[in-house]
Amino acid sequence: MPMQTGEPTLSLQFEVISFIVLGLILLFDLLYVVKRPHEPSMKESGLWVGFYVSLAIIFGGLLFWQAGPEYGQQFMAGWITEYSLSVDNLFVFIIIMARFSVPRKYQQEVLMFGIIIALILRGIFIMAGAAVIENFSWVFYIFGAFLLFTAWKQAFEKESDEEDEEDTGLVSRLTRRLPVSKEFDGNKLRTTIDGRRVFTPMVMVFITIGMTDLLFAVDSIPAIFGLTQSAFIVFTANIFALMGLRQLYFLLGGLMDRLVFLKHGLSIILAFIGVKLVFHAMHVNELPFLNGGKPIEWAPEISTNLSLVVILGTIVLTTVLSLWSPWGKKMAAEAAVAHECSDAKPGDADTK
Repeated sequence: MPMQTGEPTLSLQFEVISFIVLGLILLFDLLYVVKRPHEPSMKESGLWVGFYVSLAIIFGGLLFWQAGPEYGQQFMAGWITEYSLSVDNLFVFIIIMARFSVPRKYQQEVLMFGIIIALILRGIFIMAGAAVIENFSWVFYIFGAFLLFTAWKQAFEKESDEEDEEDTGLVSRLTRRLPVSKEFDGNKLRTTIDGRRVFTPMVMVFITIGMTDLLFAVDSIPAIFGLTQSAFIVFTANIFALMGLRQLYFLLGGLMDRLVFLKHGLSIILAFIGVKLVFHAMHVNELPFLNGGKPIEWAPEISTNLSLVVILGTIVLTTVLSLWSPWGKKMAAEAAVAHECSDAKPGDADTK
């Protein structure tokens, strides 16, 4: 059976109140976007991001108080990891917005849709993952191997415009029977052209965002289950990681292209958690062909405190190297030139 020491002793009342408050905050954010579509200023974006980050830190403090330092550390490690992966997700959102030439005024709504779909998909994966972990300890071997593979892929596979074209091409094939206009009509999903009802390119954008969210959910859920086995902490860490992501998109802006070592930092974090999961699987081993189905005693258990230090240290180091090192500046300049050439190619905004 999996270890139970990682499960927080939180009251049902605390959990219910937490979900209600978080749900109300997300609802307010959604209504704000729908009623006032606009491109937020740097000041507005910065205030919102600061608010959500402060909220996550306060919530972590409440967990320290309610359930002890171990559970507070689990939340902070999980939140930072998921937040880092969400920032990586923003790179893909930027590409999608550029591919379909989404007007800046309506990008907030697209991002909010992406966040809602991400929450739904991650909620499904979290419930399924928690149920599997509860009954099958060997799944930690699979999670660990998957994260190690993902880390290798993240570090060594190069991103290319061909891959982006394949993604949008897949969406085009899935929607080729749908009548889709070439122009946006505000934030509408359907419009009327020459008396005929057709879909707008916004439908293509939403489908692409949804497919992207699915892929990121597959990567992120095993990563956080490597830090805690509490479904409550996993889900709240994901909610806080996605909160403010919309404002962060506008706050970072051109800075995204300068975080050239982010993917390497994420690969280190995923590899570290993958190793941690494998060690945990060995420590609770039940596979009959390994050590006679008995726990492998010499397998170390990596503490949450060490995990938090490694995750924070990696994020800080990769950010510093990206923004201030000569290698980071050189790679950022090369990336900027490559993106300008890519944007100049004809047909990028073609949605059919």
